[in-house]
Amino acid sequence: MNKLGFGFLRLPLRDTGVKNDFDFEAVNEMVDLFLSRGNDYFDTAYTYLDGFSEQGIRDCVVRRHPRDSFRLCDKLPGYMCRSYEDCEKYFHEELTRCGVDCFDVFMLHWLNQKNYDIAEQYDEFRFLREVKARGQAKKIGFSYHDSASLLDEILTKHPEVDLVQLQINYLDWESPGIESRKCYETCVRHGKKVYVMEPIKGGTLSSLPAEAEALLRARHPDWTPSDWALRFVQSLPEVEICLSGMNALSQVEQNTRPFEPLEADELLLLEQVRGIIERQTAVPCTGCRYCVTHCPKGILIPDYFKLYNEISRYPAEGWKIKPTFEQTARGHGRPSDCITCRACERHCPQHLPISDYMKDVAGTFDK
Repeated sequence: MNKLGFGFLRLPLRDTGVKNDFDFEAVNEMVDLFLSRGNDYFDTAYTYLDGFSEQGIRDCVVRRHPRDSFRLCDKLPGYMCRSYEDCEKYFHEELTRCGVDCFDVFMLHWLNQKNYDIAEQYDEFRFLREVKARGQAKKIGFSYHDSASLLDEILTKHPEVDLVQLQINYLDWESPGIESRKCYETCVRHGKKVYVMEPIKGGTLSSLPAEAEALLRARHPDWTPSDWALRFVQSLPEVEICLSGMNALSQVEQNTRPFEPLEADELLLLEQVRGIIERQTAVPCTGCRYCVTHCPKGILIPDYFKLYNEISRYPAEGWKIKPTFEQTARGHGRPSDCITCRACERHCPQHLPISDYMKDVAGTFDK
């Protein structure tokens, strides 16, 4: 049993120094090994690798293997559409780029509040339904980067989708910015299958602090940190596909090994590892919320600190965390509203210089 899917987002490059000079011969080997191990799901999108991802799918998969030997997912760049007709235009371009006449899975790409508003404006969910009705997609859904509450709103309004693609890994499981667990549980509540992206958090979970890795090695000396991350995601019962952006044959070899769900004590061990990682924080706030009670501006100080700690650890993921920040700010004070009265500091058990931290938070999120 293995739920692995092959994400065509991090393909190997030739050592020529030329941008987008992908080593498609190496990709051919990876694809062949992946299929020979019994896995068959490939994932791409219109914008991945400036279109070279879809070209790679066509050249390395479609033209080299029978169509019934693999499943293919592509995603509509709905946020680029400026009319309903644009959906059809991009869709046919994607079919041509990939060299197929239908997709096994077709999604709206990268829904958050802003992109969902665009999707509603141009009736993009109706386009998904039409593509499925025409037999050009067997399953439909969307990839998602926003709060669990918005996800619940979308799935309530659009029960026609078959699945949702979420960012899930053991580090983001309780994240206040990514809300992996809450989003997963929202999908389960709506009866939707979950496809997972970033199970190793862009490679972050393949290299751990020494203390954390030692804990895992003591339990399973032959497992790598990546093994643990992939097993965590694949242990979730409603996860149907776990995508990995592999760029080396050795990664395919490792990631397609037989899988068994994690046991209870192994899940507890990952909680310890998460704690070790999370201790590397910018603001040591315990979330007691005494500061909020005494803030004249109603600033949700601990909530902003959680988001600030997360973006400090993973600055490249600011675009994913910012929507949760904006949702938190709705109806409440923003960090930039702080008047440095220091009432919060007088009630902080940790004696934190909250007003100073608020300037840092505002500087990060209110740019």
